[in-house]
Amino acid sequence: MASKKHKLFNFFMISVPWLSTFFIGKHHIKRYSISSILIALYEIRSHVRGRNKKYWTFYDKPKNFIKDELPFDIGPYIPASLWILTFTYGNFKKYVVTNVIFNSLFAFIFIPFLEKIKILRLKRLNHFQFFFYIHYKAYLLYGAQYLVEKVKAVR
Repeated sequence: MASKKHKLFNFFMISVPWLSTFFIGKHHIKRYSISSILIALYEIRSHVRGRNKKYWTFYDKPKNFIKDELPFDIGPYIPASLWILTFTYGNFKKYVVTNVIFNSLFAFIFIPFLEKIKILRLKRLNHFQFFFYIHYKAYLLYGAQYLVEKVKAVR
């Protein structure tokens, strides 16, 4: 059974990022939602693979993908993708720098915080490896958006 702390964490992990999307604007959500959803689906697949390879472990028993990894995918991943694309798409250098900053904060500050409050811990990856594990997907997101823009331009 998930601890009360874990349930509360999951609630905030999902609700806060999605509440922030009210400030993005419909146009940006429409423009970037396809690539954000595609990359989120890829992230879910990636998390299943990472779970099977034991890259990390969650403290609560029983282990369950829906209560452990899925809140990370449906919570901050899609809204963060929307925000980052909104402010940086079209300027690749700005996009890369923004993603390096966000992924560094996640890998080197947020993950140690989660380890400290006993939500999860990295097992077969160190923080630097985890940074690369999450960062390479930024390039996939940008490429997906580039393809979406090309398809829309053809129509």
